[in-house]
Amino acid sequence: MVEPVPESLHFPSEEEKIMQFWNEKDCFQECLKQSKNKPKYTFYDGPPFATGLPHYGHILAGTIKDIVTRFAHQNGFHVERRFGWDCHGLPVEYEIDKTLGIKGPDDVAKMGIAEYNKQCRNIVMRYSKEWEISVSRMGRWIDFRNDYKTLYPWFMETVWWVFKQLYDKGLVYRGVKVMPFSTACNTPLSNFESHQNYKDVQDPSVIVNFPLIENEEVAFIAWTTTPWTLPSNLALCVNPEFSYVTVKDNTTDKTYIMMEARLCALFKSESEYTVLDKFPGKTLKGKKYKPLFTYFAKCGEKGAFQVVVDNYVREEEGTGVVHQAPYFGADDHRVCTEFNIIQRDQAPICPVDASGYFTSEVSDFAGQYVKDADKNIMKFLKDKGRLVNSSTFKHSYPFCWRSDTPLIYKAVPSWFIRVEQMVNKLLDNNDKCYWVPEFVREKRFGNWLRDARDWAVSRNRYWGTPIPLWVSDDFEEVVCVGSMAELEELTGVKVTDLHRESIDSITIPSRCGKGVLRRITQVFDCWFESGSMPYAQVHYPFENRKEFEDSFPADFIAEGIDQTRGWFYTLLVLSTALFGKPPFKNVIVNGLVLASDGQKMSKRKKNYPDPGVIVQNYGADALRLYLINSPVVRAENLRFKEEGVRDVLKDVFLPWYNAYRFLVQNVQRLQKEDDIQFLYNENTAKQSDNIMDKWIQSFTQSLIQFFRAEMDAYRLYTVVPRLVKFVDMLTNWYVRTNRRRLKGESGAEDCLWALETLFSVLFSMCRLMAPFTPFITEMMYQNLRHLIDPASVEEKDASSIHYLMLPQVRESMIDKRIESAVSQMQSVIELGRVIRDRKTLPVKYPLKEVVVIHQDTEALKDIMSLQKYILEELNVRQLTLSTDKDKYGIRLRAEPDHMVLGKRLKGAFKAVTASIKELTSIQLETFQKTGSIMVDGHELHEDDLRLMYTFDQSSDSAAKYEAHSDSQVLVLLDVSPDQSMLDEGVAREVINRIQKLRKKGHLVPSDEITVHYRCQPVGEYLDSVVQAHIDFILATTKAPMLPYPLPKTASVIIEEKTQLKGSDLELTIIKGSSAPRAPLNGPVCNYVNLRMKIKNKEQEGVVLLENPKGDNRLDLAKLQKVSCSIFKISDIQLRFFNSGTELTSKTDLQALSGQTLFVTSGSSSSDLAPTTDTILCPYVNLLLCHAQPSECQTGDVSTLLLANPVGQNVLDFSGLLSEVSKVFGLRSRRLKLYLDQDLTQELPANSSIKSLDAKTLFVRVLPTTAEA
Repeated sequence: MVEPVPESLHFPSEEEKIMQFWNEKDCFQECLKQSKNKPKYTFYDGPPFATGLPHYGHILAGTIKDIVTRFAHQNGFHVERRFGWDCHGLPVEYEIDKTLGIKGPDDVAKMGIAEYNKQCRNIVMRYSKEWEISVSRMGRWIDFRNDYKTLYPWFMETVWWVFKQLYDKGLVYRGVKVMPFSTACNTPLSNFESHQNYKDVQDPSVIVNFPLIENEEVAFIAWTTTPWTLPSNLALCVNPEFSYVTVKDNTTDKTYIMMEARLCALFKSESEYTVLDKFPGKTLKGKKYKPLFTYFAKCGEKGAFQVVVDNYVREEEGTGVVHQAPYFGADDHRVCTEFNIIQRDQAPICPVDASGYFTSEVSDFAGQYVKDADKNIMKFLKDKGRLVNSSTFKHSYPFCWRSDTPLIYKAVPSWFIRVEQMVNKLLDNNDKCYWVPEFVREKRFGNWLRDARDWAVSRNRYWGTPIPLWVSDDFEEVVCVGSMAELEELTGVKVTDLHRESIDSITIPSRCGKGVLRRITQVFDCWFESGSMPYAQVHYPFENRKEFEDSFPADFIAEGIDQTRGWFYTLLVLSTALFGKPPFKNVIVNGLVLASDGQKMSKRKKNYPDPGVIVQNYGADALRLYLINSPVVRAENLRFKEEGVRDVLKDVFLPWYNAYRFLVQNVQRLQKEDDIQFLYNENTAKQSDNIMDKWIQSFTQSLIQFFRAEMDAYRLYTVVPRLVKFVDMLTNWYVRTNRRRLKGESGAEDCLWALETLFSVLFSMCRLMAPFTPFITEMMYQNLRHLIDPASVEEKDASSIHYLMLPQVRESMIDKRIESAVSQMQSVIELGRVIRDRKTLPVKYPLKEVVVIHQDTEALKDIMSLQKYILEELNVRQLTLSTDKDKYGIRLRAEPDHMVLGKRLKGAFKAVTASIKELTSIQLETFQKTGSIMVDGHELHEDDLRLMYTFDQSSDSAAKYEAHSDSQVLVLLDVSPDQSMLDEGVAREVINRIQKLRKKGHLVPSDEITVHYRCQPVGEYLDSVVQAHIDFILATTKAPMLPYPLPKTASVIIEEKTQLKGSDLELTIIKGSSAPRAPLNGPVCNYVNLRMKIKNKEQEGVVLLENPKGDNRLDLAKLQKVSCSIFKISDIQLRFFNSGTELTSKTDLQALSGQTLFVTSGSSSSDLAPTTDTILCPYVNLLLCHAQPSECQTGDVSTLLLANPVGQNVLDFSGLLSEVSKVFGLRSRRLKLYLDQDLTQELPANSSIKSLDAKTLFVRVLPTTAEA
């Protein structure tokens, strides 16, 4: 049975109850069971680290994933959703290094790798429980039980297999490469990692001199922002194409060589220097210079300390002479290699250790951290006369994404995947993927792919998947292992774990006589592991081979835009290398969630509200909808604002909830007042002929059509605004304009049509919104499902809305003409409301006429078909339609937008303003259609002008009407005052006060009440208006309205005293209707007589089929139980017959009311004699006055049997009182019984019970001490 809906709701608390329901029913797993044999839809979940708590970025991506996968399930697919955890790599190690104070590799060596990795393993899932709670609380359905972790041995084994495939294809090589290097984490980073965290920093900016060997009076000058690289300088580079000069500094008399275009880097004006010579850069090639430091002087014998040339030298910065430290810069390394300054196989000139400290080779600065050494190096150079200029320079610089410390560029021996050679294939595969939004594929991701560099996959770390390469000491013999079984075969050692502590000591015998091969010490970049997750999460190819191959590539993935250089990239590189195809078909890319001030969210700055608190205050659904209905779904950034979440609650959920509550209230009212049981069956529901019913049905089906098409295209950013708009259409237009019909004011049949329409629309909407707002839709559905005819439900199990499939489009119900007509009506009403607001005329006050002027006669016909709604919504008496605005003396005039035009036109503004005011109505009508107009040679557009309607002063309309228009329709409202209308407006004010008071008293429409009023001074304007409009007020409030005083026995619910039109208005609402109730004839509750024959013993009695009226209704099982109790029978299965036909569990007992049933334990009722159907036992009817029943009872009328079975268990007066209190659930209250409705004739305690048969007693509940 449908439950009453409370007036207000705390959404977060309801969500907690829904979560409990899902957990008890194991709804997610049940979903997966139900869809097991359906087509598969594959989804990959990118693994987060569990070393930190989830933030808004995780919540956003998780919500997008949840919406799409829920939609896929409700669209008829089987969608496995497994949660994954990234367990290895820098994030974990960095936490341990901080905790244990580890500064570098030596500290780890002292501790031992086994202990270090044990510490890492201990914290890796530190916040896993919090993640599970947070993800589940957001309503996301994903499998935590069947998860994958990158530390599982079977996951790591697949990572080995992936690497072995690449190795066998010749895509793996060892090389020295200058790479971004994190000194805090002691490891190189890949290019895409280094691009994740740029910051603006102030660095030293120094210019140093390099005297020519041939003439030490002349020196090259070079600029750098990294003085710490100068001790490793091996060459200088110039651009061969650009012009260089020998220039004399007029202040110091020093002579320098630099690029001509960069003289401004050293001199502020031409007077400060003299150009001595000018020549192209290529002439400088090979010139020798004096090194800054002597640490690597021996390199001069092999060609170092000379000038080289390359086009990478730019004319936008520096001096045009670039200092080359080949092991600390990628271009430096390339150029110096080309000019044989360094050789690929030589020992690197790299005097900086893994922690960023100078080694002993640089004796003057040994042990100093490179960034700290900058000052000392500058001082050293100044003392040696080599520093020309020093200052600071602000620029964007890469920081480590994990430790948030500056990166350096450093040559590192690394293992690489050849990516550059597969760029074209990567671009081809990228073109096969469908990206939302589209620009990310072509621009951001495509550009990144075009410039892709070979991927350094090795990390000099400990906690990760070890790279499975065993090598000889000279690296000439290499064995790549692709599985645990292969390792056992090669070594004879069986392993169950693949971390370093388990395999580093294992050696492989050399096949080339090189002794034993040892594993290289590096582990994989953790991005290699996450890029391998499609295969590793199912332990491919060792298990699940067919299942994987049948479902690859994935149908869908989603992550933030930062993953274009992370997970999206590594997925594509590995799948292209392995299978030559993309790893996914569809991808949604979200933007970043920023703090409200546009800054990055920061725990340190505390510039954003805690997600947990937001969910606690507003609910997960509100947060989900706020995030999804924002620019962030179009890969743009969102400035998170708490009030935005609150507005979702206020503007979307509350109106939607109120529409649902209004439906349930009126379904219950229909049942109570008209005894009509509401049950909705989509297949048998009659098509309503009401135009607003047809409109909302058509609008709903158009929405379903749009929803399916756009969701199939993964365009969440078009779907959500339409769903939100639909809530507005449903609540502010359909429900609002059909309130009277829904309340039954136009008859039961029309009410039923309206309720069926509202129910079908709400039900469709709940199913559409279920993927987006899973909690509120489940909450509504759990109540609404009791109003659905079980015969119309296709699903075997419909106990959760998330088991239901999405509604199919019923195209026959789509009527674009009606949708257009209602749209026209809405325009008219909205324009009319604007006029009322402008003139401060509340809608409560009726007006005489609204005139609608439109050039299209078909549009006017549409508007006329909806006349009733326009008159009601605008509260006007008459609607007039016209195509002729001249008849009303109307013309257009224009005013310039002073701010916009003043700024643009400057001096011409005054003249153009005068010309604008001279524009004719005809010219402005053309402007309305085209959107542009030429005025004094300037083209003006819609934003430049404000159009207004005015009346010719000679016309009668000027004093009578007020006008407003959009681009299509013009509305005139007769605003001239009229006393009768003003009076009606005051009466509507009174109605408004009554309804608000009703709401304050938490009353629902079906509650029986009487309103008492008093206006003071008596006989003044307000009093006379109320008296004249009593029937008008009653027609709306549906409650009797009587003047004071209150009846003595009145049970007051709420009272209020307010001011209105200069008078005091007192209103009191009391329980019960003042109208006398019709006498009750016969038992008020349904009943059946029973004639029983068991073991040759016959008895007679009565069973009430409900009590109080409408409560505690019996089915066959309960009838059996009650009958056994009345006749004191146990351990016998009773059988009930009506006219020879046996009752079954499907029999509607209420329909048998007043009839006699024959009861036996045998097979037939034929041996029982016939009997009359009058009630066999004496009874009284009871009527509860000015009070409400308790203990979940709702009825206030009841029947009480005075004896049962016939002649037995006769009640006395105290027994009667006791039974009355039980029947109304008022056991703890004192009662009095009366013979009349006015409660003046109390039933004496010595009354004859027999004399009460078939009478009605009136029950009064005495107040408690607290109430008194």
